[in-house]
Amino acid sequence: MTPDAVAVAVMIILLFPMSYFTLASPAFLLVRLDIQPVAQLLRGMFNAHFLVMRVAGVIATVALVLDGRLLAALGVAAIAALAICGRPWFMRRFDDQLSARDAGDVEAARRLRRLHWSGMLGNAVLLVALVAGIPYVAMPA
Repeated sequence: MTPDAVAVAVMIILLFPMSYFTLASPAFLLVRLDIQPVAQLLRGMFNAHFLVMRVAGVIATVALVLDGRLLAALGVAAIAALAICGRPWFMRRFDDQLSARDAGDVEAARRLRRLHWSGMLGNAVLLVALVAGIPYVAMPA
């Protein structure tokens, strides 16, 4: 595979799950999170997103290292590290709010919504950074 093809493949590997999450997650803004199946579905989507970004980030980092693009690999490794380290933190808080909601805390749905917004914002920031880095990664090494 040529160096440019490796860079394009890495970008696709990362852009696909991030773009999907960007398009799918706002749909949950239209429903109430105090409905158990809705909140569980949102939790599952966040969990899957973190897991997919973990795998995609590690694969992309390895591909960039093997291609000799160490600076780009470092940036992608940061995305993978956020997915790896951020998942337990985020999911614990999400589960805490689900438990609080089930225990009768009426504010838990609002805190779930804030977590939802923060997850969408975090993904959007990483997506913008990744897209902004495409010209630098796509240049021959």
